[in-house]
Amino acid sequence: MAYDHGLAQRVREVLATRPGISEREMFGGLAFLADGKMFVGIRNSSLMARVGPERHRDALAMPHVRAMDFTGRPMKGYVYVDPPALAAGHDLKAWVMWCVEFVAKLPEKRAK
Repeated sequence: MAYDHGLAQRVREVLATRPGISEREMFGGLAFLADGKMFVGIRNSSLMARVGPERHRDALAMPHVRAMDFTGRPMKGYVYVDPPALAAGHDLKAWVMWCVEFVAKLPEKRAK
C-alpha cells in the first residue's frame, strides 16, 4: 500500500478520542471509517476527503485541493487535499472533522 504513514499517524491523533473509528486498506491506500462509513483516506501523500456533494464545489475552490478522479471520472463529493493544505495541524484537523461530521449525518449502513 502506497500511503504516507506520517500523515496516517497525524489523522489517528486527530481521531484519538472519537469512538467508532476503524481503518481499512483500500483504494491503494488507507481509509478511515466512522461506524463503517469511509470519510477520509490517504493515497500517496494526499488526503482523500469525503466532503459531500453539497460542499464539493466549496472544497474545490480551496488551495491545494483537486478533484478525486483515480478511476478516470471525478467522484462528486470527494476531493484530494494535497500536502501543502495539511501542513498545519489545525488545517488537517479541520478537514478530518468536516468529513467525519458529514458521514455522521448519513443514514446507517444496512446489514448485508
